[in-house]
Formats: sequence, structure tokens, C-alpha cells
Amino acid sequence: MAGRIRQSDIEEVKARTNIADIVGDYVSLKSAGVGSLKGLCPFHDEKSPSFTVRSAVGRYHCFGCGEGGDVYEFLQKLDHVSFTEAVERLAARIGYQLRYEDGTGGPSEHGNRARILAANGAAEEFFRSKLGSPEAEIGRRFLGERGFDAIAAGRFGVGFAPKSWDELTKHLRSKGFTTEELTTAGLVSQGDRGVYDRFRGRLIWPIRDVTGQTIGFGARRLLDDDKGPKYLNTPETPVYKKAQVLYGLDLAKRDVSKLDQVVVVEGYTDVMACHLAGITTAVATCGTAFGVDHIKVIRRIMGDDNSQGSVIFTFDPDAAGQKAATRAFGEEQRFSAQTYVAVGPEGLDPCDLRLAKGDDAVRRMIDAKKPMFEFMIRQVVEKYDLDTVEGRTSAMRSGAPIVATIRDPASQNGYARELARLSGADLQDTLRAVQAARRGEQRAEQRGQTGNGQGSNGQGGNGNASGAGNGQADGAASIPVVQQADLRDPTQRTERESLMVMLQLPAEVGQERAARAVQVPFVNPTHAVIRDAIASQLTTMTDPGWVDRVMAEVPQGYGPTVNALAVAALPQAAGDVSRYARSIVDGLIDRDLLREKAELTNRLARTDQQEVELRRSLQVAMASIDAERMRLRGE
Repeated sequence: MAGRIRQSDIEEVKARTNIADIVGDYVSLKSAGVGSLKGLCPFHDEKSPSFTVRSAVGRYHCFGCGEGGDVYEFLQKLDHVSFTEAVERLAARIGYQLRYEDGTGGPSEHGNRARILAANGAAEEFFRSKLGSPEAEIGRRFLGERGFDAIAAGRFGVGFAPKSWDELTKHLRSKGFTTEELTTAGLVSQGDRGVYDRFRGRLIWPIRDVTGQTIGFGARRLLDDDKGPKYLNTPETPVYKKAQVLYGLDLAKRDVSKLDQVVVVEGYTDVMACHLAGITTAVATCGTAFGVDHIKVIRRIMGDDNSQGSVIFTFDPDAAGQKAATRAFGEEQRFSAQTYVAVGPEGLDPCDLRLAKGDDAVRRMIDAKKPMFEFMIRQVVEKYDLDTVEGRTSAMRSGAPIVATIRDPASQNGYARELARLSGADLQDTLRAVQAARRGEQRAEQRGQTGNGQGSNGQGGNGNASGAGNGQADGAASIPVVQQADLRDPTQRTERESLMVMLQLPAEVGQERAARAVQVPFVNPTHAVIRDAIASQLTTMTDPGWVDRVMAEVPQGYGPTVNALAVAALPQAAGDVSRYARSIVDGLIDRDLLREKAELTNRLARTDQQEVELRRSLQVAMASIDAERMRLRGE
């Protein structure tokens, strides 16, 4: 059993890791103010980005669903790994050697995510080494017949699984992997004759997540005596969830984000063909239909929060392709981007098209894309005999529900005219049919919403991951009521902004100024609690881990609010960050000085004229306050 990771190593790994680099593997981040980045939240569906990352404090927060935390918590929540595994993964990423206590001094126990990924990595290396073997000639011929040479195979990590009962199993066991680990990774199966390799006599494609880690494999049948399916994929494992995986996304993600475009094709060789032809935004599903989880992944990578992007689907012209097109259309409105369909000449898919007519033909195919609505309307209309009145009427009525789903009124009217033209139906009849279908859709939506009101996804739990595996769940009965700031109140707004800059810009505020600020009485009780936590850690204000220490001080239930304040975007116009930070805190102090002066003025007014010494001391105090206020305004 592994020991506990040293606390100093946990803190060092986090200090050396830029949280934006880690989050950026999953979410397209864009600048959102001074030191702030924003993207679509990976924890809930949203149309406009509310997920904010601040590298300087090493934390993230979603102002939509309330999820937030540090880089370890991000990996724990998104990839469902343990705290220890999150630390080990980041340590490996930066090449940091972790030290363990109270145990064997090695990494975490067998069977975890890290071991599965390591087994997959070793298997990929094995498969790739076998592609050059004599036995793999059939696999090399398969690739060559489709226009892929050794360089292309290397670029995509293509390998070959020998037609052997357990050659891979023996190889991986020699590297220290157990049968349990290999079974959990989906690399071996159990039969009457014992454990055997899952993939045998097949061409192998490694399937990677967005970070480039191999999480599974796709295997193509080559041999006539192989009675298995044409394509055999890794089964569901702790790291491989086929409904959430897109083949090629690790290679495509940067251009998907940069170009606001993704091309969804139907297979591994289509992805290869597109990338080699210059369509570097191509991805494919892995043995499953394109679905909601795939859309969520694409939207996060694209930063899909407006209609400027494009999602392009390619479908085979056969029945399976038509079914896939219908499913994709059913989810089309989950995208903010425009959706299109690209169909190759003579129904050729990208791989066959590249082989027959070259790279330029693939690019022209994508450039000739048609809007998804137009494609679907044509598919419906072509099913009917338009030479008869009945056929034209049926085509129009079948196409009307498709047009009715278009939200933009101008586009809806335009496609209604297109439906009338394609079907040969009367335009006014078509418009009426579309409106009737639209009313029916609205009634269905209202019925779906009645009785199904969704509860608010409140703020995420405050699991404090400052120690290995020590996140604690909040007890509902003991959580105090956190009072949100009323930003219409200038006093509460100043309190909030002061806490933001003290958490986010401690060096710019300075310990002396912060020491004066935490003496100010706060109106908002939640702000006052966080102020007190800051005051308790003031001597370590400029040391690494500042926000973590403040979060550790606040009572249970206040952590998400501290996290939100530490991540909230500062004004875009704050060019001189240091001056901005000081001015905010000085405004808080100035307000308090004005309050003190008002109290002294009232006291002086109530003081008898005969109390000369008291009156003099009050006047001196008031002059001192005026001097301090002048100094604040002069800095």
C-alpha cells in the first residue's frame, strides 16, 4: 500500500502548475479582464460562458452552477480521480518526483486510473512496434490501399495486434502489470482457457483523451477467419467512456478552438484522411452514435457561445448514414454554432474521396457544405413522388416540423419558401403548416416544463483538498446561511471589491494597507467572516498558497464564496493593476475614516465648552483623520 504524499510536495506541485494549462485541455478559455480567463463550464450546460479561471491564484469558479476549487479539485471532479491520483498526474506532467510517508514510498495502489493509463501506454507502444513485423504485412497493405504510408501511421499512432492468444498479456505482465489491471483496462478478456488478448490479428488505433493520454483502442478486422465485428473497441472502463470520447480530438483541439470549427466524420480512416488533407478539425465518434455528451465536449473546446462557429457533419449516403443524420439533427439546437452537412461526390467518404481524387477534393467537399436544415428538408422531400398532388402535399407536411424548429423568424420564413419550392407545394399552405407545427412544438415544450421545474444547482461543496485525500463533505445541518452581497448598495459593493483584490492581488495591496482594511466594520455578515479569515492569516499574505489558507480559516459553508471572490474578474479597464488594487482598498478605508470623523464631530458637538482638554483631543483626532484621508487620496 502506498504512503501519504508529503504535504510540501502537494503544495510544490500546485505552485508549479498553471491551472489555465490544465483547464485549457478541456475548455477553450478566452481573456475576460485583468488576469482572468473565461469559458463554457464543463460541469453544466450553458449558452454563455460563466466559468472563470484565475491563474495568479490557481483557482476556478463557475458563476452559473457554483462549482469551484483548485487544480486538484478540477481533475477530481471532471475526471473522477482521487486526490492522490490528481497530485500524481500533475507531478508526472512537470517531472516532479513525489515523496511518500507512512508507506512503501511508491505511487498509489494498483487498479487506479494512473495504472490503467500506464497499461494503455505500454500496450500502444507494443502495438506500434508490431506494425513493422512480417505478420503485420496485411495491416500495412490495408493502410497503403487507403493512401496511408508509414509516416501517416506514425502520426496517428496506428499499430498492429499479433494473431496470438496472449502475446500482449505476457508482454505487459513482464512490465509489472497485473491481470486485474489489464482486465480493468479492457486489454484482456477471460475465457474457458483463461486470460487472452482482447485484440488479435487486427489493425489498432489508439484512442486518446483531450490531454493526449491513451484511454482505449479501436481495432479493425483484417483476417477472413476473424468472426468478430468489423470494428472492435475497448469496453467501458474507468477511463474510457465511449459516449464522451471523440477520436482525433487530441490532435484537433487547438484548431477547433482557433478556427471555431469542427468536422465530425464517421471513422478512424476518415479522420486520418481529413487531417492529411489539411482539415485539421476532424474528429469521429468511437463505436457509438453522436450524442449529447459529444456535443458538450465539442462546445467546451470550441468555446461555443455564439453563432459564428460551424459544426460540419459528414454522412455516408446509405441507410446508416441517413439514420446518423437524423440523430444529429435531433440535437442540432444544442449548438450555438451553425450546423452543416458535407456529402462527398458520388457518396464517397473522406478517406475514399482522398484516395480517388486527392487532398484538394476533400477540402472542396468540406467547403461545399450545406446548412443542416436544408440537408434535412431535402432528405424528407426526396422520399415522396412529387409528380402527384398527394406526394407534394405529403412532402410539404413532413418537412414543416423541421422548418418549425428554426428559432430565427427570418430564417424560418426563408426555409418555408425553400420547402415550398422543393416540394412544389403552395407557399401559403406551407407557411400555415409550419406555423401549425410550431404551435404544436410550443405546446409540447410547455407540457414538458410543467411539473418538471429544475432545482437550482447550488454552490459546489467546499471540499478542502489541502491534504492528500482529506476533502470533507459539508454537513447540511451545520452550514450557515451565506448572505450574498447586494451590489446595488455601494457599501457592500466596496466591501466585495476590497476582498477580491486582497485575495487576488495581495502583493499589490500590501500587508500594511490590508492590516488597516481588516479593521473596517463590514455591513455584509458574510463579507465580515471572510475579512476575519484574511486578518487571521495576514502575516502570510504574500506567501504561496494565500487563498488556500484563507479558505481553511473560514467556517464550513463559506468556502465557495471565498473561491468566487478569488476568481471573479476584475474590471477590464484596470490597466495599472497595482494602482487599481490600492485604490479599491483605500476607498474602503476612506469610508471608514469618514465614519470615524462623523462620530468625533458628533461627540465634539455634545461636549461642554468647559472641557477644553477633551475638545482639544477630539479636534486633534479629527485633524489626524483628515491627514490620513489626504494621504490616501494623494497616493
